[in-house]
Amino acid sequence: MPALLKSTSLPVSETHQPHFSTTMATTLSLCVIALFLLPIMVSPESHSYTVYMDPSLKPTPFSDHHTWYLATLSSLSQGETKLIHTYTEAIQGFSAILTPSELQALPSTPGLVSYSRNRPLKLLTTHSSEFLGLTPKYGAWPISGYGENVIIGLLDTGVWPESESFGDEGMTGVPSRWKGTCESDTHFNSSSCNNKLIGARFYNKGYIAENPDKNISINSVRDTNGHGTHTSSTAAGNYIKGASYFGYASGTAKGMAPRARLAIYKVGWYGEVSPADLLAAVDQAIRDGVDILSMSLGYSLGNDTHLDDDPVAVATFAAMKKGMFVAAAAGNDGPDLLSLANGAPWVTVVGAGTMDRKLGGILTLGNGMKVTFISLYLGIFSRDTQFPLVFNDSSQELKGKIVVLVGKDDVSMELQLGNAISAKASAALFITNASEYSIGSFFPAGFVGDQDGKTLINYIKQSSFPTGALWFKKTFIGKKPAPLVDSYSSRGPFPSCPTVLKPDISAPGTSILASWSPISSASPDPFRPLFSNFNLADGTSMATPHVAGVAALVKSVHPDWSPAAIRSALMTTANAYDNTGSHIKDVNGGLIASPLAIGAGHVRPNNALYPGLVYDAGEDDYKRLLCAMNYTAKQIRTITGSTFKCANWSNTQLNYPSFIAFLNSDGSNVVQEFRRTLTNVGEEESCYSVYISAMAGFKLKVEPERLTFKRKYEKRSYKLTMEGPKFGNKMWFMGRLAG
Repeated sequence: MPALLKSTSLPVSETHQPHFSTTMATTLSLCVIALFLLPIMVSPESHSYTVYMDPSLKPTPFSDHHTWYLATLSSLSQGETKLIHTYTEAIQGFSAILTPSELQALPSTPGLVSYSRNRPLKLLTTHSSEFLGLTPKYGAWPISGYGENVIIGLLDTGVWPESESFGDEGMTGVPSRWKGTCESDTHFNSSSCNNKLIGARFYNKGYIAENPDKNISINSVRDTNGHGTHTSSTAAGNYIKGASYFGYASGTAKGMAPRARLAIYKVGWYGEVSPADLLAAVDQAIRDGVDILSMSLGYSLGNDTHLDDDPVAVATFAAMKKGMFVAAAAGNDGPDLLSLANGAPWVTVVGAGTMDRKLGGILTLGNGMKVTFISLYLGIFSRDTQFPLVFNDSSQELKGKIVVLVGKDDVSMELQLGNAISAKASAALFITNASEYSIGSFFPAGFVGDQDGKTLINYIKQSSFPTGALWFKKTFIGKKPAPLVDSYSSRGPFPSCPTVLKPDISAPGTSILASWSPISSASPDPFRPLFSNFNLADGTSMATPHVAGVAALVKSVHPDWSPAAIRSALMTTANAYDNTGSHIKDVNGGLIASPLAIGAGHVRPNNALYPGLVYDAGEDDYKRLLCAMNYTAKQIRTITGSTFKCANWSNTQLNYPSFIAFLNSDGSNVVQEFRRTLTNVGEEESCYSVYISAMAGFKLKVEPERLTFKRKYEKRSYKLTMEGPKFGNKMWFMGRLAG
């Protein structure tokens, strides 16, 4: 049976394509709103600073901290004081406008701990919308109306309707074309639906039949797991201010298409999905009028079944015929090849990557230097207390100290952490360049990179009394490089259809903050439950609703586009580069990520609205592919629901924005031809010239090298010929065809 693709949450479980594309130059901007009680006039060279003070050093003449901070600022200022705020809870200190001379005098201030220049804060979601360039000022959001009238269907574990993500504030009435309904049952009333959550149904007859001994206590669409609430709010959740995971990743939560409508089809029970229930749900979604379908489910440990035995492939073919765009998770069984959970050619399969956000804290050394670290420590820790620092010496008494250790792998770090806890250490820091970890979430532990680790070790060795203070629950934006393909994301090719590139695209899937079921534990430790309205989760389950939401934005602007045209727009405008300008890399080893890991690249919503050209395909195109793959008439009918007369078709001719060629294992020469047809969806009169990135050992030729369009929706074809190879022991090659 298919299983829900569990999000290995930081808390909880549950051949590169060539393409033609046009790229729109885009300038990103940030909108930051600052509120002040009174207008403050500053000179051009002045800046806003936050000043951290030690409250224990407040002189006795001052009655409270506010008067102390005001007097401190007055002593620095040669004119009118420019105090903004004083703080006693979030931090101890104040913020103020300081001139260069005042800033120069600040270090001699009694009681000063540190100071930092204030820079504009970003309005955060799970942060993924900003990371993908979505902004209310221009681009995909305002142009698409934030996806309003597009209906996204979620096949998952249901929904927690009371979450603010599903509030309908600011939304218009339900589209008249909607044919769905909200089913009332155990602990779920139809009145829970509104102009945002417009449909709610559940399916478990298949599951019950296959698991007669399982007791379903809440027999309704209500989400007792959290997975469905997380994915649906990621796709189209409304705005929620003050969202965070116990203080981490705080900001305003919102989905990719915050004004799109949501229809929930609960098919997941105890982590499993009956194929019978899945088919019934998709069947109903088609009747209800869903536009976009998001499916974070599939077979685990890879899917090597034929397409006619794959319920997801069969169900989604029918959805595609009705014009429904389907996004499905690649799976969480990477980094091995051939590990995809989904790969039907008519489905957009989504891999997962990281973002530029780091969750953790700051270590302030006794000499004033600061080191950032990764952590998800959930407890309370005194950030004002300097603890003695010791390095990797098990013979020392660790009680009341911060121990610094070298972490080599998960097993060794778990063992070292256990020893540190047994020795009553106050905290532990691991020096490692490995991936992010969640161990020690109930013990104050963090992970420092190798470079900062050297600074830390040198300080400990050179200081007569090394100390440090830890400040947890911090969020850092701007981490580089990002994105990286994460290790868990399943890799292609898809065994049942290896000539079509899968996954198609990648999206944020690591450390995604979204709404959660408050009756399902959001704790990393199954023996220490914690409950929250939000959760951080990892997985292609989290990446999939990102793409479903972006597809809703494209659908809103281009309601007549086919699912293949939308997928083409996403793929041909995807970003193959990270925020350092280099090719996206794999988190394992730092090598350039294979197209079998990232597909066409990382999704770019603003660019996808206007791709210029699209590779379109329909029902008959996929039937021809099935013929070329030697599926029998019976198998084709099982998949497509109809008969089809096969001819002499080639399995390389599907009109798809990628090319995959299989080479002879003996290294002998291969010549392959690929034919593609492009539809002009850009300017009426436009011309595209081909550009081919070099592939060592191959000869590539495109005919014609120039395509000229005279009107919109005109179609023009070309042929790509590939001859090769002359190579050593490489397993795969990649190139890019652009225009």
